[in-house]
Amino acid sequence: MQKAIPIEQVRNKIEGEIFDYSQLMLALSDYRKPRDTVSTLLRREHIIRVKKGLYVFGPTWRRTQLSPETLANLVYGPSAISIDYALAWYGLIPERVNTITSVTPGRSRAFLTPVGRFSYTQLSGNKFSVGLLRQSSPGGSFLMAEPLKALADKVCTDSRFKPTSAASYTDYLFSDLRIDEDTLVPLIKPDRIEIIGQAYTKRKVHWLMKYLLNRFGGAL
Repeated sequence: MQKAIPIEQVRNKIEGEIFDYSQLMLALSDYRKPRDTVSTLLRREHIIRVKKGLYVFGPTWRRTQLSPETLANLVYGPSAISIDYALAWYGLIPERVNTITSVTPGRSRAFLTPVGRFSYTQLSGNKFSVGLLRQSSPGGSFLMAEPLKALADKVCTDSRFKPTSAASYTDYLFSDLRIDEDTLVPLIKPDRIEIIGQAYTKRKVHWLMKYLLNRFGGAL
């Protein structure tokens, strides 16, 4: 029986679109020099190295849509998508965000890869772990901040924003970020405000939560 060409063998043995080096070596275990075969697969763009030890299939060999959000959790971790990308995902800001922005308890990092740009902002302690949800897209599942946490993370990590009064939040949220008020109001729930607010030590996040309740409390 004729042996399948390397990419066919890899594609038959790996179900998903994203895989690591161990999975790749296992799929090529029948070959005498699997590392040389990997070099050939990369050169022909049958597979793409996202970073050391992390790969995706090239466009010709993909069975489903590639999920950049799922990749974001894997490129650097532990991490969760938040800040600008999450705000756009929930429809809170109008701009399309090309960089997948995440928070991490580790040090801040940024990666430019063949399949996208990924940035990670350090958020230590309880601030990282509170308010995380498991979301899904056609290409896989991933960890993402809930809307209020994504907004809190934006305020917390934006060194440009130095509030001095409630008016500072009005200008920042609705003029600078261009937050969609109709989308925001249904997301403001007192129990989530309290839980998320308590996890942050920065005063400007506490002020954010107080501002949201004071401004929109009557609409809840």
